[in-house]
Amino acid sequence: MLASVVRDDCTHRLIELLSDGGDARIALDPESGLNKYFSAPYPRRTLAYASSTANDVSEDAFAYLRVVLGQGLPAYTDHLERLRGRIRAAYALADDTEIVFAPSGTDLEYVALAAVLGKAPGGIHNILLGADEVGSGCIHSAHGRFFAGETALGVATTPGAPIEGFGYVDLADIPVRCGEGQALDSAAISASIAQEIERAHAQGLHPLVHVVHGSKTGLILPEPAELEALGNRFGAGVDFVVDACQARITIAALHAYLDTGAMVFLTGSKFMGGPPFNGFALVPRAMMQAAAPLPTGLGQVFRQAEFPASWPGADCLGQGDNPGLALRYEASIFELERFQRLPIDEVAALLKLFETALQEEVVAPLGVRLVRPFAEGHENEPRENPIEMRTLATLDVSMLEATPGFDDAQQLHRQLALNGLRLGQPVKCVRLNGGWGGTLRVGLSMPQVVRLCALAPDEAEASLRADMRKIAAALRAS
Repeated sequence: MLASVVRDDCTHRLIELLSDGGDARIALDPESGLNKYFSAPYPRRTLAYASSTANDVSEDAFAYLRVVLGQGLPAYTDHLERLRGRIRAAYALADDTEIVFAPSGTDLEYVALAAVLGKAPGGIHNILLGADEVGSGCIHSAHGRFFAGETALGVATTPGAPIEGFGYVDLADIPVRCGEGQALDSAAISASIAQEIERAHAQGLHPLVHVVHGSKTGLILPEPAELEALGNRFGAGVDFVVDACQARITIAALHAYLDTGAMVFLTGSKFMGGPPFNGFALVPRAMMQAAAPLPTGLGQVFRQAEFPASWPGADCLGQGDNPGLALRYEASIFELERFQRLPIDEVAALLKLFETALQEEVVAPLGVRLVRPFAEGHENEPRENPIEMRTLATLDVSMLEATPGFDDAQQLHRQLALNGLRLGQPVKCVRLNGGWGGTLRVGLSMPQVVRLCALAPDEAEASLRADMRKIAAALRAS
């Protein structure tokens, strides 16, 4: 099952740690050696374009982690501080950007709630965009509730039970697609957000608005101009958190969000190419300093070192460590650093090859359709930060005999994954006869981009076309 890596005590210990220190989703099935998402904390000889869901660790990252582990891990607090420094350097972040680590992207919701806790007497009105296109557990965590049967600390919990100290948290879910599956216009979504903000104020609640930068199908909503208008209109009466958990975001876009005072969520387990599960929040220092003391219930979720030491009330968290989480960050940041060293024009040229290969080897021969990552009528408008969104494509495969419906696509996704072809999970974004049609996602990861950019252009094109033909053959044979 392992690819060409040394099989010794260090390897086995590394695999054990990489699959520890998370919730049940990280556990490996004893028969397949895979987690819930059919990925593994070790390199495998599979054909994988599944970065929108989860990755296997690359051979380069695994070799790097063997060295890190072999040298001995530093104390947890020191380890996370070093990782914070590397993230700041990779994204060219200012010193006034704080970093909070979390066991998963779902747990990051608690960080956003903690940052706005106590800003209004009635509690928090959490405004989510497109719950179907973000993590499934986020409905619970965005309510300030436990979302799984245990936390990364191994504490047994009840999904849906409130976390002590958050108080009242209301939730509004604003769809990002219409009933027919078409992406909604940014202006319409912005208007819906404004209505929810006004409703929150009328009820004595503080509104926390989620901006989506890279949904499961690549949507960016609301667009920067609409976001700026909302900020100007409501001022201190609203806070924003940007869900960029796919990590398909440029440095310029990241800085632009932080400059508005928004918090940004990222994970290392999607486009970044690291192993699941690891997430981090970039928090403007002013937002942290204005926060109320952390809810005591977060002591069941986080360790003290995972929050900045100066976060109000961080001393309510325990002093334990999570070496598995730290190693998952090591892998993700290793991939991020390699990717950020690539010239942007080389990345753009590669993405053109990817798009062409997908269209000519999969879409056209199979007669499937690409799901639009934008609203009708916006095809030719310039995108603010488009390049890394082009690393992901969503296929409408509802016209194929094997995948007319969403459940059929899920079954095929599992079958393909267990037979060596990993694609991104289906998403409910195509309407078919009153139900949801079948979809699959094809996405590059940072380590794939790095590997392909190291090849001559004709070799990279040949590699991509060969892979796309294999995907088409697998779908045709289903």
